[in-house]
Amino acid sequence: MIRAALLALLLGAPATAQQADPADIAVEAASLLTRAAAALEEAETRADRVEALTQTVRAYETGLTALRTGLRQAAIREGVLRAMLEARESEVSRLLGVLSTMERSPAPLLLLHPSGPAGTARAAMTLGAVTPGLQAEAAALRAQVEEIALLRVLQESARDTLAEGLHGAQQARLALTRAIDERTDLPRRYVEDPARLRQLLETSDTLAAFASGLSRIEGQTAPENASFDAQKGSLPLPGPATLIRRFEEPDAAGIARPGLLLALYPGTLLTAPAAATIRYTGPLLDYGNVMILEPAPDTLLVLAGLETVYGEPGQIVTAGAPLGLMGGRVTEDEAGEFAEGQPPEAGAERSETLYMELRQGETPVDPTEWFAATKDG
Repeated sequence: MIRAALLALLLGAPATAQQADPADIAVEAASLLTRAAAALEEAETRADRVEALTQTVRAYETGLTALRTGLRQAAIREGVLRAMLEARESEVSRLLGVLSTMERSPAPLLLLHPSGPAGTARAAMTLGAVTPGLQAEAAALRAQVEEIALLRVLQESARDTLAEGLHGAQQARLALTRAIDERTDLPRRYVEDPARLRQLLETSDTLAAFASGLSRIEGQTAPENASFDAQKGSLPLPGPATLIRRFEEPDAAGIARPGLLLALYPGTLLTAPAAATIRYTGPLLDYGNVMILEPAPDTLLVLAGLETVYGEPGQIVTAGAPLGLMGGRVTEDEAGEFAEGQPPEAGAERSETLYMELRQGETPVDPTEWFAATKDG
């Protein structure tokens, strides 16, 4: 009977609240993705499709980031609980063994004591005092077992939602690319001299040399953005990113670069941190596709490592306008990585890197002082 009661407690007590965090995150993320899917349908009928689709892609990315966080926390929590149960396996086995012996013995015999009635009374009192502790211990063990089961169900459900969200985000990115290709109303401040630009490309052997040469080309004017300096410390990053290398921080090879290295998810949409004129867009050396913006006179923002770039030199973009997409394979079975019991570390899935440099005149400055996400890091 006692062993049966313990097993009933293991199967019947309410779960602890410790699974609430990843579950709440997953529920909110699913809601975000549902709203993003609705926004994608509405964007197809809006006049300003580029703006609508830009917001839709960003909504998908926000929801997917939240869902990945929930999945990671659920997997980590499950691993902790399993480790706790495995560490106590021998203790639980001994407890069940004792209770099983007690269950097979007639209750009167259990209460009999060699010292007589007084010893028997003391034995009964001791058993009565121990029973609540056993019940509490059984309830705690049952709660952990049930929490593991709930976390597993949560992860299986969230993996399906993640796959749907990844598909929706990819559809939104493709629609955005088509809308930008069809756009003809983007204002132009000037047209770069193609001959001089080609010569600069052919003679520059570093990104710094190209950016310095570009800043010296005359006849170009940045948009009237006198407030750019006033935005110092509050600018948004081009996309949701993790900072992995700071200004002048050496890499594994000991090479220090005057910019920031940011990690992003594959396919992330990059947007303009501030209104700017596009000075250059296209491949450059071994940096992949490069976007160089002029947000204010004598100021250049260099973004290197994109796979897809939008716009042409001379075009003006507003703050938040789409600039391009990061590369990498966007896979719908990404969530399967969480099923192996070894969740990746936070940020490990951000496999794409973007190099960002801010230059005033021909001198690079520390971008961390300009962007809200990095200035206090």
